Amino acid sequence: MTTSVKIGESAKDRLEQLQAEIRLETGQSVTQQELLDRLVKQGFESREDVVDSYRDDWDGLSEDEIEQWLSGTVASGDPVDEGDIDRVVYEDHLADELQVDE
Repeated sequence: MTTSVKIGESAKDRLEQLQAEIRLETGQSVTQQELLDRLVKQGFESREDVVDSYRDDWDGLSEDEIEQWLSGTVASGDPVDEGDIDRVVYEDHLADELQVDE
């Protein structure tokens, strides 16, 4: 059930500004109703807290997860420079094209 609430023009302007800030900072579009519901339910202390409440709660990988991810990588010990990369990408690509054309 929804109930209409009358608010003053300055409060409406502030809601619209906060709504736009949330969209810019988090990429999420929220209605004024959703924003008001959250403000009332959670009683935030600052604008930043309201905006942050719409951000993802992901804190990144744990140390164990990082270690697991990196455990599959191996350093060969041989330095690689840009010329090596260009040779592999472009010369091998050209050789493949030449073989196809022959």
